[in-house]
Amino acid sequence: MAAGQFVSYLRVSTAQQGRSGLGLEAQRQAVADFLNGGQWQLVAEVVEIESGKRSDRLKLAEALRLCRLHNATLVIAKLDRLSRDAHFLLGLEKAGVDFVAADMPSANRLTVGIMAMVADEERRMISKRTKDALAAAKARGKKLGGNRGNLAMISDKGRVASLAARQAKAQSRAADLAPIIEELKASGADSLRQIAAELNARGIRAARSGTWSKEQVRRVLERMTA
Repeated sequence: MAAGQFVSYLRVSTAQQGRSGLGLEAQRQAVADFLNGGQWQLVAEVVEIESGKRSDRLKLAEALRLCRLHNATLVIAKLDRLSRDAHFLLGLEKAGVDFVAADMPSANRLTVGIMAMVADEERRMISKRTKDALAAAKARGKKLGGNRGNLAMISDKGRVASLAARQAKAQSRAADLAPIIEELKASGADSLRQIAAELNARGIRAARSGTWSKEQVRRVLERMTA
């Protein structure tokens, strides 16, 4: 049985289908049947009218953002409602969002796992070709590499890279939160404390403690304007 929080994503390919509801109701029913029973909450339903050939879908991006904000799972009626593009499905892992297809509940692990293995094999082959090329260059007498003894330099580079990764993650989180915070400000939440209270009331967890404080809101606002 389903458990936890979910965001449903429904897609049709034409405006006519969107207006008539053809396809949408069947998808909505499939999601409802999948969620039937258990302890779950449907945080939001996102509907998109767009071709499956496109990967730059704004409504899907919105659904993924809501999943990240609420630590929710993306639920779809059929696997092909996302895309038939394997690379696009692999991109869901980079988005940091779990997903499940009502018609194939194991697809979130099975399908993406297989695709990940294929991608990993491709990376392995690229690495092998690079090593073979370097070995061939070395055999021809070409000098390879630079200073390999400066461990402090390597360590410093690692720390810089780690800091950059943390900052990028925080910036991405701020981008996800920006529309929600702007909505709260427009509705009258004009202080850091009020914004924090509204975020907590909506069940949107803070990055570290889980509960928003005014200082955490201040840091997010600073990143939004950076």
